[in-house]
Amino acid sequence: MKLFNSQSEYGLLAKLFHWVTFIVLIAQVPFGFYLVGLEFSDERIDLENIHILVGITVFYVTLFRLIWKFLNPSPFETKSFFKGQVFIGKANHFLLYLTIFTITISGILKKLYMGERLNFIFFKYGFEKDNFVLADAYYEVHIYANYLLIALVTLHILAVIVHHLIFKDKILNKIT
Repeated sequence: MKLFNSQSEYGLLAKLFHWVTFIVLIAQVPFGFYLVGLEFSDERIDLENIHILVGITVFYVTLFRLIWKFLNPSPFETKSFFKGQVFIGKANHFLLYLTIFTITISGILKKLYMGERLNFIFFKYGFEKDNFVLADAYYEVHIYANYLLIALVTLHILAVIVHHLIFKDKILNKIT
């Protein structure tokens, strides 16, 4: 398997970025909703710290993934079955990236405005003053963006299933 993308399929690094992001988000989103239901305790703080560290890691992986995508063009699109199909696919991918960044940035800002210092892996940072109104606003954005991510991932998976089973264009083979 080649590291770089070819005209017909994604390379190893693009596949790793795709599947690692998918697997981590499949665990991270329900984990976050689980945290919402927990009472405040030392256990919740420990679990939130894990959630935050994984979320910041997803941010970095997504950032590196986008950089890789710009440096290494995607394989050619398969034939379209209706006008706008390529546009819908590209719009969904754009919204997936935007939503992942929105989730991580809003989660980070919520914690920072709560007065916490965060470990960004490469450095630690915190605000001097807290602002609970802004923290609550970013928390709302964080929650709604997660619902949007669930919808976009569902659409993405359904599109792959339709392409594979109905259109039989072997689109799944490009990324597996």
